[in-house]
Amino acid sequence: MLVILQIVVSVLLIICILLQHRTSGLTATFGGSGATFVQRRGAEKFIYKASIWLSVLFFGICILQWYVSF
Repeated sequence: MLVILQIVVSVLLIICILLQHRTSGLTATFGGSGATFVQRRGAEKFIYKASIWLSVLFFGICILQWYVSF
């Protein structure tokens, strides 16, 4: 049961991460842009928060599986 739940959460987490909009491009890697503040609104804010909660849930399931295996 936990393995199936972990697979579902991991797929949803992958989708949320891939759907996020990256504000800085390749130029930020080489120092091309300064520090910018990004304010998320609407669906972008929901996807951002969902990815945080899904990562916490994924980590919790991993710890729970580790605990149950002993």
